[in-house]
Order: sequence, then C-alpha cells, then structure tokens
Amino acid sequence: MEYIRRFSSTEKFVFGALALVAFITMIVMVTSINEHFLVEIPSHGGNLNEGIIGLPRTINPILAVTDADKDISALIYSGLMRYDGDNVVTDIAKSYTISSDGLTYDFILKDEILFQDGTKLTSDDVAFTIQKIQDPNLKSPRRSDWINVTVKVISPTEIQFILKQPYSPFLTNTTVGIMPKHIWGNVSDDQFIFSAYNINPVGSGPYKASDLSRDSGGIPTTYTVETWGGYFGIKPYLSDVTFHFFADEAKALTALDNGSIDSLPTISAGPAARLATDSAQPYTILKAPLPRVFGVFLNQNHNAVLADKTVRQALDMAIDRKDIIKNVLNGYGLPTHSPLPPSLASDDNASDTANISAAQALLEKAGWKKGVDGIYTKKVGKTASTTLTFDIYTADTSDLKQTANLVQKSWNTLGAQVDVKVFESGDLYQNVIRTRSYDALLFGEQIGKDRDIYAFWHSSQRNAPGLNISMYTNSKADKILENIRSTNDGAARMASYTQLDQMIQTDLPAIFLYSPDFIYAVPKALHGLILSSITTPTDRLNSIRSWYIQTEKVWKLFAR
Repeated sequence: MEYIRRFSSTEKFVFGALALVAFITMIVMVTSINEHFLVEIPSHGGNLNEGIIGLPRTINPILAVTDADKDISALIYSGLMRYDGDNVVTDIAKSYTISSDGLTYDFILKDEILFQDGTKLTSDDVAFTIQKIQDPNLKSPRRSDWINVTVKVISPTEIQFILKQPYSPFLTNTTVGIMPKHIWGNVSDDQFIFSAYNINPVGSGPYKASDLSRDSGGIPTTYTVETWGGYFGIKPYLSDVTFHFFADEAKALTALDNGSIDSLPTISAGPAARLATDSAQPYTILKAPLPRVFGVFLNQNHNAVLADKTVRQALDMAIDRKDIIKNVLNGYGLPTHSPLPPSLASDDNASDTANISAAQALLEKAGWKKGVDGIYTKKVGKTASTTLTFDIYTADTSDLKQTANLVQKSWNTLGAQVDVKVFESGDLYQNVIRTRSYDALLFGEQIGKDRDIYAFWHSSQRNAPGLNISMYTNSKADKILENIRSTNDGAARMASYTQLDQMIQTDLPAIFLYSPDFIYAVPKALHGLILSSITTPTDRLNSIRSWYIQTEKVWKLFAR
C-alpha cells in the first residue's frame, strides 16, 4: 500500500484501471467456469390452466364418464398399476405374480400408502372398489372389465383376483383408482352418485382437490388440484393444475386465444390447422395417433348387393383416402386399410388414392354393366337383375358428414347409387346400430389400451350390445381372437394380430378409411410432456409427473 501511495496521479489511475480490468476478467472467468459445470434441470413450481369441454359430475374412478371426471380422477386417485408410456407398471402395488394358467393375479401392496385424509390404504379398500364396480345397481362403465372376476383378500397388503378364463390384457383393468372404504362404505347404492365426495374426492394420487369455483347459477367453472405432500411416489413438478370448463369447443378456443387458459386437449382438425399456423401465440400444437379406426361397415344381411365380394373390392378401390385426410382431417390422421390401429396394422402396398377405372374394370369382368343412368346392374338368373345401390348411415357430426359426402361422391363416380342418411348420435345407436338396420354404417371403433378387438370382430358379438357391426363371421378369425386374449406371449400376440389383419382385409367386411390424431394445444413453456399410447384424452396425463415449467441451474454433480 505504501508503494502505491508513491504513485503519481497518472500512475494511480492506470493502476486502478488495470486492477478493475483484472477484477472484471476474473469475474467473467469464474462465471464462465461456473456455467461450464452448471446444467439446467426441472424445478418444482408453476401452474397449468387447462381447458376442458364439459363439466365434472362424478370425480370418482368407478363412475367417471365425462372427460372432466376422468381427468381429475386420474390425478387424485391411484391404482394398483398405472400407465408409463406404452407399459403398465406398478403404482400402489409393490409387486404382482400371475399363475401359470393365467387365471390368478396376486398383488402385494407397497408399505404405508395413505389416502389424502391420512388413513392407511389396505387391500380391503382395493376389494371394496372392485366390488362396487361389479355392483349392477351402480352401473359402473367399468363393470364389463370385472364382471367375471373373483376378489380374494389375503392380508392387509395382499389381494388376489381369480378369472374364469385367461385374459392377457387383464393388468390394464387394474389401473382403476382405489377408493377409500372408510368414506364410501356407508353410502348406499342409491345415494352413491349424489355423495359430496364425488366433487370433493379423497384419493391417494399425486394431486388433491384444492378449490372449486362456480358461477352465479351454481355451475362449476374451474377446479384446481394441488400437489399432495403425502404422496408415496415421485412428487410432480407442477404445483397445481386448474381445469376450466366450457360448454363447447368454440368457447374453449376463444379462451385459448385470449390467454385465459394455457392448454386445450381434443381440438378438432379444422381449428388445429388454424392454430398451428400462428407462431406468435404462446402455445404449440402436438399430435399423436389414436387407436381408432373409422370405416364404412357393410351389413351384407341387410343389402344383398354388398354380399358380392367383387362389389366390396371395387368400393374399396374407388376411395381416395388421401383426399379424406386432407379435406376432412386437415392432415391430422393416417389413411388405413386395416381393422387394427396404426401401431398394430400390417404394412401393405394398398393405394390410398382412388382407382376408379380399375374398380369399374373389376365390376365389368364380374358381369356388371353400366346403364344409361350411369348405375351398374347385374343379371340374376334369366329375368331378374340387381342394381348397385345402397345407403350410408352415419352420425350428425361435422367430420363424419364430410367423410360420408366424399365417400358418396367416389362411389357415385364409380357407378353406384348411394345416398347418405344422417342421424343424431343417440337415435343412430338406438334405432339403427342396435337393431342392425342399415346397409352401410360410417362409424368409428375405439380400441382400448389393451388392444383387444374381440368385441368388434368375434362372431359372438354380431348382435347388440356386441360391437361386430359388420356381423362378420369367420371361425378361423374367432379362434385367432380367442388366442390373442389368452396368451401373454407378446410375439405370439403380434403374429396373431398380423394373421387376423390379413384375414379381415381379404374378406373385406368393411371399407376402412382412416385413423385420426389426438390434437393437444400446450404452452411452449411446458416441458416433459410425452404423448405416447394415447387411447382417450385422459391418457395425456399419464406423464404428468414429468411435466415442468420452471427450471433451475445446478452443478452437474448434483443433477439427477
């Protein structure tokens, strides 16, 4: 210091400037070195405002029907198993075993699982939940999953399910949320749907009910769930999720555009195409293929002309599937020729564009002749003839009506007289589908997580309430469907699916058209979302434990 005092004013200025430069350089170097060893990781906090079309009615895993009910239930309740992408993994179960004959499933529960009121969850709660699902008086939409299953409590931490016959996808049934017996056990069947716990639920999931808002008429407007500190699993990053309810898609889209909500699932293809072009908005559009197959299902018993395989082949060749994807789905979907969802369908070389001339040549080779009116006819015997005419029945929704009109146009161009008949959805089921009163039905089949298509194609399901709406009958196909249900060998199941796919495509009981996408608008700031194995809108929440908005920087050594 004494040496520095001897400096002249100029020397002191130069020394000070050099010292400042050295200090700044040191800070920059330290910061640079620190940044080199820092990594950004997800941080707990932040909230998501999610739009939902519809209202919550029964936030209850055994009664949930609406999207709102299912979404909130999925966050508040835990099941023995849960979905992790395409896989079913343990949740409140610590482990499970399956007997060699595939009939007995034995589950061991994790230690000290608590409900959100602090009560311990035991196998009695699991048994109670399943017994309530099986209760015909409650009319649970899950009852068909459990109707022939015997429940046996072994101990407070062990429970068995005994099946009457092997069912390889059974584990998917055990993802149902477990309800607290000490709360629901004293609620009678006729009061079950009216219980206040349907709106103020108590589960064992990662989120608990926090706040419900209503408008002046008492209608729910928002429902907030927040992370629960007693959750047995990994705590989600998002602190809370608020669901905003809307009467229709138009109102929900307005809220998305003005920033009242951050995200919106199940967007229609038209609005999605518009939203995807607006890069200035704080959200982005995600999509994932749905295991839903839309097609025209042909009732050969109702209209004999459709029993002619040549006719079915010509109708199939005349369809421009690419045109449907472009003009009806705005690109949000995949063309298909298969009864299976895209993840299971066999690769084929079938054309997705129309080939009218080849289809007409096929008909004419089989004896069909086009009349002066442009419609094909064919002689049956010496004097009688049949005309290529039939009706398409479908529901009163925009996508289905547009698709029906495009299909009608293609088949009219081919040389068939085709009319479209549109029904309100309830009327279509009660008076058309249930009674099998249709020539051709433009409809969509929703294939579940278990990928079980038995109900759609087994001959035992030809009559209502079965869903074999083509009334397809093939003993070899029946056997394959039964084998798929009974084997746990993944490779064997895939081989059976391929064989079944080829068989149905050869028989052509339906003209398969497309599989749509699930479309989801999410904030650009949201990370960790994985859209895989989407079957229902609620499946988007399977990965919510990894969603995050906030981040922090830590040394690599401390990053998980």
